[in-house]
Amino acid sequence: MGPTGPFFLTGVLIANTYEKEKQLQDEIGSRVEHDLPGVEVLAVELANPDRFVVYVDHPEGVDHALCVRVTDLLRDYLREYSIDVSSPGVERPLRKPAHFAGALGHTVSLRTREPLDGRSKFKGELKDAGDDALTLGIDGTTIEIPYETIVRGNLIDER
Repeated sequence: MGPTGPFFLTGVLIANTYEKEKQLQDEIGSRVEHDLPGVEVLAVELANPDRFVVYVDHPEGVDHALCVRVTDLLRDYLREYSIDVSSPGVERPLRKPAHFAGALGHTVSLRTREPLDGRSKFKGELKDAGDDALTLGIDGTTIEIPYETIVRGNLIDER
């Protein structure tokens, strides 16, 4: 019997969401970072099928005026989507190896596309951020997670 039922449908929806986010990240990141020097697009996340959130950062901080400038650059997406532009906040998105390298020693949460060691959600101390994978310390053990498998990563506010 082939894959059916809610699990399969959920798996397909998650895969499609991840692929769409990746496509939007590439398109939007290139455009914003080219047209607004110094602005980094940290992540693009689909909040629902017709709304996405763009997390941006800038060395001088993120204010309302910068969010408006980013939104203006993305006007052509407004035909299909509602757009929110936001600063990274305390649970800063981590997507690129350089983002993870900047979070060494901190607690992060991750979600992978497919299960690793029987699970797809992880929370632990970021021990290492190599070229192809990171290492998390979880409950006295370590696990290596390839970047290519990560669909979400966030710094955890430990205050």
